[in-house]
Amino acid sequence: MSRRPIWKEPAAPGYQTVKAVVLGGFALAIIVPIMVVVSTSLASDQDIIEAGGYVLWPKHPTLKAYDTLFSGGLMGRAIMVSVFVTVVGTAIALATTIALAYATSRPVLFGRPVLLMVLFTLLFAPGIIPMFLMVKQLGLIDSLWSLILPGALGAFNFVVMRTFFMNVPAELLESARIDGASDFTILRRIIIPLSKAVIAVVGLFYAVGFWNAFFNALLYINDTAKWPVQVILRTYVLQGKSLSADQLGVEPLPQPQSLQMAVVVVALVPIAMVYPFLQRHFNKGVITGAIKG
Repeated sequence: MSRRPIWKEPAAPGYQTVKAVVLGGFALAIIVPIMVVVSTSLASDQDIIEAGGYVLWPKHPTLKAYDTLFSGGLMGRAIMVSVFVTVVGTAIALATTIALAYATSRPVLFGRPVLLMVLFTLLFAPGIIPMFLMVKQLGLIDSLWSLILPGALGAFNFVVMRTFFMNVPAELLESARIDGASDFTILRRIIIPLSKAVIAVVGLFYAVGFWNAFFNALLYINDTAKWPVQVILRTYVLQGKSLSADQLGVEPLPQPQSLQMAVVVVALVPIAMVYPFLQRHFNKGVITGAIKG
């Protein structure tokens, strides 16, 4: 009588207990800091003073920190800038990546050398100074396009999408060509509908990258009215600088810890709300796009 494979055998009770403890520890390590951030942003000045800093559970919850952030207009403008950069940047990046991935996934003139040239230019990006000089020569300093165009194509996303396109059956494309379909028609009516999973995943990667980017804004944006959310977050939290009452438009300001955590929540929540809608595509898109079968 043959034994079942070991992975089909029931796990020992001790192993199940250890696994539950380890997973519970990881869950707490993730949940508790998030609770501290949200609770501190909702805590009153009295709660923060009594706790000596950050609060795990506010006794007198208030939205004073959020009212302060949005009352002066600086944070509202920053959110609009970040939303514009993320939406427009993701759309442009997806269009560029899809077009290049489809073009290089089909038989092209000179074949592999062309692909190697494309990958070489993507993997070996120019340094900060050449990129800054190019943006300056294009007249994009203090323009929101300086936050979009330099990140309009990612090497990893291109490779994942190209590999996915190469897995589309060649017979399907050949039958479309026999029916008179052009490359654009094949891309629009066959490739894109079959690639919704990988497009959703790559789009999420681009959206997260554009939303979290701050370094380009530090280099190219001098007008504070065009700052994205992440620059305000970095200035206020990482550098330890406080936004002045004039910038926020209110006085007096709430406790610094409450205001800092409110900025973190505002920067975190919008992009986190997008993930549940794309989560069902995540595993399929990454696995199928990363492995050629």
